[in-house]
Amino acid sequence: MAVRSITDADVRGKKVLVRVDFNVPLKDGRVTDDTRIKAALPTIEHLLKNNAAAVILMSHLGRPKGQRAPEFSLKPTAERLSELFGRTVKMAPDTVGPEVEKLVSELGEGELLMLENVRFYKEETDNDAEFSRKLAALADLYVNDAFGSAHRAHASTEGVAHHLPSYAGFLIEKEVRFFEPVLTNPQQPMVAIIGGAKVSSKIGVLESLLPNCKTLIIGGGMAYTFLKAQGHEIGNSMLEEEYLETANSLLAAAEQKGVDIVLPVDHVAASEFAENATPEAVDAVDIPAGKLGMDIGPKTVARIREVVANAKTVVWNGPMGVFEFDPFAAGTLEIAKAVAECSGTTIVGGGDSVAAANKFELADRMDHVSTGGGASLEFLEGRTLPGIAALQD
Repeated sequence: MAVRSITDADVRGKKVLVRVDFNVPLKDGRVTDDTRIKAALPTIEHLLKNNAAAVILMSHLGRPKGQRAPEFSLKPTAERLSELFGRTVKMAPDTVGPEVEKLVSELGEGELLMLENVRFYKEETDNDAEFSRKLAALADLYVNDAFGSAHRAHASTEGVAHHLPSYAGFLIEKEVRFFEPVLTNPQQPMVAIIGGAKVSSKIGVLESLLPNCKTLIIGGGMAYTFLKAQGHEIGNSMLEEEYLETANSLLAAAEQKGVDIVLPVDHVAASEFAENATPEAVDAVDIPAGKLGMDIGPKTVARIREVVANAKTVVWNGPMGVFEFDPFAAGTLEIAKAVAECSGTTIVGGGDSVAAANKFELADRMDHVSTGGGASLEFLEGRTLPGIAALQD
């Protein structure tokens, strides 16, 4: 999947429209986590260094549902970007329209302008052709560096690419470079660690990764449906009864392909799903009646550590337990450490696993930590991402 790279674009003297992912948490009008803003810096710096006439940034923030809402303004992200760059980032009063066009026409060489939230217009999520054309009319080139939104066919991620020469920014290039081999030709042995609450949200990933895996590790709430499918007692643990047959089919497919499936062999349980619940060690596969599994136990951790230590490729998507509750975070922490210590290529696929890697301050020890939760999930499922398909050669 070769994408047109920003390094192939002649940006000298051209206005460049860049779709970034500045959908970041805010509190009291300030950015509280600037990870995504920092992730866009290499692309913006490259454009300025290569004498782009101006850089026009656009992003969504939250879900204003096509209405102007002050709490979803991108102004705080422009202010944070100004601080990071040490230069002014101008803030447009709107996303499109005469005022924005005037501002763009007056931009000096190397200036930065942040457009207002693209989702203030319902035409954005409708991928409206006229709205796409208005955005495209602001610039000479388009660069998409918003991997977190690449699975959406929206005006700013897909529509604009039909009106301007279009390229992938460094962030999207990096995401594709790490994820694509996982689905096509990973270094072996490849180990996939898939966790999270529900089988329903991860079955596509499990089925997609199975052909290339040596070992498939299943943890988190979804593991209990698999254990139940094998005939084990799971007490009051999370169960998706309608997915028992699906779980059985996957286990059978794994056996046929010679893929080792690792499921929890011991647990940390509790009497209720609560942060202040008392952790109880269950030194067996079966969970007693009245108890629910909240985390993997030490024997399971040891088994996973052993498998991960010998891997040449590791893909981790989803926590092993209720890691947001400190008494039940140990399993996810130990697996995060195991991935960080692995000498093979380590890829953390978005969402809660990224939150866990950040919580335990281990993200900088992984080879690649994805910036897109939903996008990384869909990529791993083997689906076409519209925002990336629009940039392919």
